[in-house]
Amino acid sequence: MSEVTQYCTFMLDGHYFGVDVQQVQEVIRYQELTRVPLASPVVSGLINLRGRIVTAIDLRRRLGLSDRPAGKLPMNVVVRTGDDAVSLLVDEIGDVIEVPADKFEKPPETLRGVARTLVEGAFKLEGRLLLVLNTREAVEVHETSPLKQSA
Repeated sequence: MSEVTQYCTFMLDGHYFGVDVQQVQEVIRYQELTRVPLASPVVSGLINLRGRIVTAIDLRRRLGLSDRPAGKLPMNVVVRTGDDAVSLLVDEIGDVIEVPADKFEKPPETLRGVARTLVEGAFKLEGRLLLVLNTREAVEVHETSPLKQSA
């Protein structure tokens, strides 16, 4: 019997994504965001998660997809990154699914741009393709402002 891997799934602009369930801290509904001046455009803001300040990254922008339709609120997939947590803003949450690890394939050739570096691979499921997100790369946000804060 082959080994299975569990993925927390979500939708993003019609695409079906998953992250390893062991990297997910929690999944929560939309939270009010506090904007961050001069932050990268992929950083939507900060959320307060039970007293902890967590950066919220808009995965649509991070992947170079179209902006979320006006009035449609995102959901939060909070992932662990070392000692910190980062919220990935997604369109809707799916289920936790199990897939055979030996069915993992290289990223599809049709992926273009930054998505090629952010998608580790894919699983062909019945009627859809599960794109596996590399969370370490997805949460890497490069500073766009030359301003540095002094300590």
